[in-house]
Amino acid sequence: MKIEDILNLTEGTLTNTPKIQAIEAATVFFSKVEHGDLFFSSNQEEIDQAIENGAYAIVYDDENIVRKDDEIAWIKVSDIQLAAFKLIRYVILKKEAEFFLLSDHELTFLKMILLHKNNIAFISKDWRKTFEMILNSESSLFVGTDKELMQMIKPDVQKLSKEVDGYLISDTLFRSTFKVGGFVYQEKELIPFHLEYLLRVIDFCETHELPYSVERLKYTKHFTPVFIDGKLKSTKASKSDKVAIFTDNIADIAKAREYVMRSNMWVKSIVLTPPKTKIPGIDHPHWFKTEDEVRDLLKNMHYNYAFIYQADKSILNTIQEEYSLF
Repeated sequence: MKIEDILNLTEGTLTNTPKIQAIEAATVFFSKVEHGDLFFSSNQEEIDQAIENGAYAIVYDDENIVRKDDEIAWIKVSDIQLAAFKLIRYVILKKEAEFFLLSDHELTFLKMILLHKNNIAFISKDWRKTFEMILNSESSLFVGTDKELMQMIKPDVQKLSKEVDGYLISDTLFRSTFKVGGFVYQEKELIPFHLEYLLRVIDFCETHELPYSVERLKYTKHFTPVFIDGKLKSTKASKSDKVAIFTDNIADIAKAREYVMRSNMWVKSIVLTPPKTKIPGIDHPHWFKTEDEVRDLLKNMHYNYAFIYQADKSILNTIQEEYSLF
């Protein structure tokens, strides 16, 4: 690629009069720089190393960078990350790649049911890793969950908005029987209000001819129930009326509590969160700072369901064996 094309794509300014006129490839990692490459960085040590490795051009946004080799091209931009993705947009056009912004739940289910990941790439939240992936990947389909980053790559990034025809047949808080694509799936490890995410993901897979299997469904990191006894040991559902539910998001707690209030009025539920966490509909959740405090609360309080936000089930030192159907 010619230097003048890089200037146009990144909207940069050439701050010297270099001898070189074109570059071979581009990277944001100095360790990957090879002879003739373009390097994006505003770190002096990285830039110096990249030049030693054979960089032909440097894109930077820090006015304090010292230009130690005037034979290569020095391109000043207003924002190095934005400049990098302006170059990526050109690459995307040549690849005819598609990009989709997914929710965290949608991404979890997509990774879960996919049978293989050929022709699809999962975008990192680290913009440098993302730059390298798009530049070097053979995939034509990219998905990610970082809205700001995805819109920087493609301002009109698509979302999963369509659902395939599917519906719940019967459900409890911890298991769902549902029909989709003409098939009935019995008592799967699926939270009923997670079905909408799954249906959108199934439509995405079918639209893009990605092989998948609903049989791979299991509880996600977003909502993991574990039945426990009085000593916080995992036990069978038939032997306990207590379940610790570990979640990584507040929305699922709110939806689950609404579900419980609609279907099981007799169930006593509590919510445990880090300090100053706000949960809709709860004035004073039980705050904890340490894992020991979580265990103390679970041992000493009266409850059937304990929703625990931002803690790992490993604090129980157990593995779940069976889930209740009530």
